[in-house]
This record gives sequence, structure tokens and C-alpha cells, in this order.
Amino acid sequence: MVYTNDFYRCSYKTHVRVSSQPERASFPPRGWNSYDSFCWVVSEVDFLRSAEIISHRLKPYGYEYAVIDYLWYRRDVPGASTDSRGFDVIDEWGRLIPDPVRWPSSKEGRGFTEISKKVHGMGLKFGIHIMRGLSRQAYDANTPILDTTKGGAYEESGRRWRAKDIGIKERSCAWMPHGFMSVNTKLGAGRAFLRSLYEQYAEWGVDFVKHDCVFGDDLDVDEITFVSEVLQKLDRPMLYSLSPGTSASPAMAKDISGLVNMYRVTGDDWDTWGDVAAHFDVARDFAAANKIGAKGLLGRSWPDLDMLPLGRLTDPGSNRGPYRLCNLNLDEQKTQMTLWAMVRSPLMFGGDVRKLDETTYSLITNPFVLEINSFSTNNMEAFSLCYCDEQLIYSQGELHLLASDGMEFCLDASSRQKRTSKELKSSSFSPCRSDANQMWELNNNGSLISSYSGLCATVNSIDANVGNSGVRSWIATGRKGEIYVALFNLNSVKTVISVKTSDMAKVLPGRNFNGTSCHGREVWSGKDFGKIEDLISMEVEVHGCALFVLNCP
Repeated sequence: MVYTNDFYRCSYKTHVRVSSQPERASFPPRGWNSYDSFCWVVSEVDFLRSAEIISHRLKPYGYEYAVIDYLWYRRDVPGASTDSRGFDVIDEWGRLIPDPVRWPSSKEGRGFTEISKKVHGMGLKFGIHIMRGLSRQAYDANTPILDTTKGGAYEESGRRWRAKDIGIKERSCAWMPHGFMSVNTKLGAGRAFLRSLYEQYAEWGVDFVKHDCVFGDDLDVDEITFVSEVLQKLDRPMLYSLSPGTSASPAMAKDISGLVNMYRVTGDDWDTWGDVAAHFDVARDFAAANKIGAKGLLGRSWPDLDMLPLGRLTDPGSNRGPYRLCNLNLDEQKTQMTLWAMVRSPLMFGGDVRKLDETTYSLITNPFVLEINSFSTNNMEAFSLCYCDEQLIYSQGELHLLASDGMEFCLDASSRQKRTSKELKSSSFSPCRSDANQMWELNNNGSLISSYSGLCATVNSIDANVGNSGVRSWIATGRKGEIYVALFNLNSVKTVISVKTSDMAKVLPGRNFNGTSCHGREVWSGKDFGKIEDLISMEVEVHGCALFVLNCP
């Protein structure tokens, strides 16, 4: 199956709600964010060049947001870093404005207006990263507060209010304590300050705000609630995203998912297997809590597993642009893309699009992955899985069953004669050879049979492990009735993973699979499995996955 670019454009149009104002975030948002490739040192030239490439190569696949990540207001000079103090550019009202050296079009009070016009002219939407509350620099300068309803300084109770009246120093951002602090939203001056920020972003032409240090360990429900109210009243639609999600839980999301359009549910995800594996439990929990595509700010909201650190990258907290390649191997990258798709997480690519290699490009534009991410339903972790975690070595359509204790011993089969249990236990493994008595066939029902002896090796069915090892499975249904089954191998050895088709009925109410055969294809290998009657089974690479598309009459 091949989906053309025109198919994707058509698909999005047919799923837009007709109303005076379209539903926001009808699908998981998709775009590019500068953080993974530039950290905080991205410039106007770098960003616009990246946006231009996105408009040509990624927009046809639904990647429509170009987002500048944090510290666009910080001067890139000696001594400046991610948590330095005194290097930010602010206006007379204590509001952050772009560093004019890195963003020359922002001079003379234009902010990001010129940037957004160019991005919109490319057919994209423009986004920025913002921090919680008030900057420490504005607090130290004790700037006045702008009252946008009057066009002058905010006054109440016979006095003019300033930054030190609204800032809460004790509630500084945990991961940037010298940078930002909460604002007292119970004060009229505090609310006026926040309102002036978002009204300014709307004037700049911003379509997406990534609001940082207000969720997870830094939860600030008051600020999120007020910002959500401001965004509802703006004439300009603006998608509302929260970050990061360290220690986030479905219980925490209960208070805010209806106020936003997407929210991080993990800490920062970088290109390590540990980071990828850590997403399985939290993804399962948010899916089980029915948070995928739940009601959000003037539309829907989506749990966000974070950006995709694929391709050419920089390092977290660095003062440099992209200089290295992703540390995940190809199987691990496929696992990440598959999990993000099955969970319907927003897809925000983080790699350097200026040097986008074909392997990464094919991953992030895979038509099956994008179809699942946009349109699937009933997404959940499911099944008890049958798996053999010994290493399997294929040979002429058959296989050796290899003991994985570091010594290469293979399972022997006797000739067609009876042997005692003591004999089987004492001599079942011997050094690996190419002998016929060490060849075993894997049948569709999950059994291993030796044609040499007629003996069978059974594989026990167990619940999938949790943590960073074991196996996991996800299931979802497609808009044309197809079923998606993803099998993940978190183990450090190749693993044969099997699923009974009859078990799918347990998690898909209304579907009866008794006596029904399905036609199956695996996405990443491209293998057509043909008619599948009882069992879906495949050997999965270390840290890899298998993604099946099943058509079951």
C-alpha cells in the first residue's frame, strides 16, 4: 500500500469539523521543534531555512508546525547558558522579546511578526516556547505591569503595580531557578501581566505555545487555568502545549487535560534506549485512563511522549548546534516511531532537517505509522504474550534453539524413540553444530517441532513483563476496519513473540475472531504473512518491534 501526498491532504480535509471555529487539535499535532538539533542557540537564518525545508518535504505528511524552542530572548554571548542570569532581553513591561542579534527582524519592537509572516507564507504554522510566569530579570528590574485594557501601567488601590508585587520567588522553576518564577494569579496585576504576554504572542502571529515548567514536578494549576482562559478569548487560535511531564500521572492530568491541547507525560526524551523504554509504562497508564484524544481546549488534548530525537542532533543543555547522529540503532528508532504512533502522541521531529537523511525521512513519513497516529481508535496495551527469550538462529527455514547463558549450546532432539525424563534433562543441550537433530521448526500455533525426532518443545504463555525488559504489545483499530498489532521486544536478545488471534476479541468488543482468518502484513519488513488463522508470530530483533496490519473479514 502506498499513500501519496495528495492522500494525506485529502484525509485531513475530510476530518475537519465544520463550525464557526474549527475544533483545535482534532488530530495529534505534528511538526518540528528546534531543541533537539539546536538546543537554545538557533538563529533566524537557521530557523527560516529549516522551515522552508519542512514546508517542502514534511508538510505534505502533516508536519505543519515550526516551533522555536526555549531562550530565544537570551543573548548568545560568553557567560550565557541555560540557567544564567542577566542575559535576557526584555521590554519596558518586563516581557521577553527576541534577542535582536540572533533575530534581526525583531528590531524596532517587531518581535516575531516578520518571522511568523514568512512561516505562514510557507504554508506552515508558527510556534514558540515560553516559560512559567515571570523572568528573574524582570523581577530584578522591578518593571511596571502593562494593563492592555488601558494601554498603560496597571494601577489598582491607588498605586502602580510592578514585577516584585506579583512574582513568587519561592516558586522558581526547579530546572531553571535563576530564570523564572511563578506569578500570583490571585492578584489583578498578576493576571494583567500574563494577559499581556499572550496578547503579544497573538499580535506576533503565534499559532502554538509550548508552556514550560508548569506541569509535572512544577505543576501550577492556577497559571495553566488562567492562561487557558486567556487563550479562549483571543481572536487568534493558538494551540496550547505543556512541558515537561516529569512525574506526571493520569490523576495529575485530570485537572488540566481539558484546559490544554497537548501535555508532556515524561521528562525529556533523548536518543538512549533507556529513555525510549521508560515510555512504555506511562503510555499504558494514560491510554488506560482514556486520555488519548480526550476533551481539551476548544477541541481535544493529547498526552505527549516528547519530541523525536532522530537524525542529526546536538546535546541537552549545550551551547552548540547539531553535530552528531542519533545514538539509537535503526531497530530502536522503529520501536520509538511505532510506540508514538500507537499511543497517538503528537509527533514533533527534533532532528536537523537541513541534513535529513533518507533513512530518518522514511521513518518519520512512513504512511502506516502516520495513518495509525492520526486516525486509529481503541489504542491500548493489550494481550498476554507467548514468547521465547532464547536467541533463535535461522537456517534453511528452520532454526536452532540456543541457550543464552553466554555459552553456545543448542537443544538436541533424539531419534524417534522414547527417552526418560532424566535422560532428556541431562542431555537436552550440547555444543551447537549443523546436525539435523538440532533443527526445530516454529509452527503457527507457537510450538517447536523436530522433524528429526518428532519431539515438540512447548512455549509457555506468560504476562508481558514491566520495566525495561520483557515484551509489550499494543492494539488499535483503523478507520477502515483494519486492526493494528504492535509487538515490542525490550529484551537484550532476539525474541520470538506470538499472539493468539482469539485474544483480540477480549480487547475489541463486538469483534468475533472464532473461526475467522485474517490477512496480515508486517510494516517494517514489508513481509506479507498471507492468511493468519490462529497465531501471529515473529522473531523480533533486540529492542525492536513488529507492526502488523490485519484485515479480518
